Amino acid sequence: MPNRSTDALFQLVKSLEKSEKRNFKLYAKRNSSSEDLKVVQLFDALDKMADYNEKELLKKTKSVKKQQLSNIKANLYKQILSSLRLIKEEDNIDIHLHEMMDHARILYNKGLYLQSLKMLERLKETAKAHQQLTFLQQVLFFEKKIESLYITRSIQNKADLLTTESDTVTNQLTLVNHLSNLSLQLYSWYIKNGHARNSKDIAELRSFFETNLPANAAKATGFYEKLYLYQSYVWYAFIRQDFLQYYRYSQKWVDVFTTYLNY
Repeated sequence: MPNRSTDALFQLVKSLEKSEKRNFKLYAKRNSSSEDLKVVQLFDALDKMADYNEKELLKKTKSVKKQQLSNIKANLYKQILSSLRLIKEEDNIDIHLHEMMDHARILYNKGLYLQSLKMLERLKETAKAHQQLTFLQQVLFFEKKIESLYITRSIQNKADLLTTESDTVTNQLTLVNHLSNLSLQLYSWYIKNGHARNSKDIAELRSFFETNLPANAAKATGFYEKLYLYQSYVWYAFIRQDFLQYYRYSQKWVDVFTTYLNY
C-alpha cells in the first residue's frame, strides 16, 4: 500500500500540464548533479505509471536504491512545487505579494530601511488593488516596526496615518470573518436540516440569521465583505426556498466578481 505522502507526490505529477512538465525538467537539470538526475528519472517513471506501484517504480529507476527512495521523493515533491512557483508567479497574486514581502524583509535585514519601506509601499498598493486584506495587515505591521526605529524621519503625521490604516483594515477583516462564518454556518445548517419545512423551521432560521448577521453588514464596501454577505443571503433564501430572493442575491454575488474583475 502506498503511503499518503507517496499518493500526494503521484497525484501532483499526474496533475501537471505538458508545459509544466517541460519547465520542471529544465528547472531540475539546471545543476545536473547526480541527485538531480535521479529526481528526473523518478519523475519520468511516475509520469508514465497509470497507478502507483512502488516495486514497479524501483524497477524503472535502477539508480535509486530502496533506502534512498523516501528522500528523493521528498526532494522531487519540493522541486516540482518550486518550478511551479516560478511559472505561476505572474498569474497568482498571492505568490507575487509573498515575493515582494520577502524582498522587503531582505532589505530590512540588510539595514536598508528606506528601501524596505519603498518596497512595502509598492506591496501595499498592489494588495489594495487586489483586495488582499491579510497582506495589507502584514504590510502595516511591518511599516510600524520600521517607523518605531525612529530613523526614517518620516512626515510628522505618519503615525496617525498608519494607525488609521491599521484600524480600517482590522475592521474590514473582522467583518469578513463574521460574514464568512455566517455563510459557513448556514451551509452547515442546510447539511444538518435540509430545507426549512414549516413555520417553526423558518422562525428558527430567521432567528439564527438575524442574530449572527453583523450590525454593520450593510456598510460592506470591499470585495470579500460583499462576497460573503451575498453568499450568506443566498444560503438564507435557498434554505427557505425563497427563490426570488435567491435569484436576486445570486445576481449580486455575480456582480461583485464582474465589478472587481473590470478594475
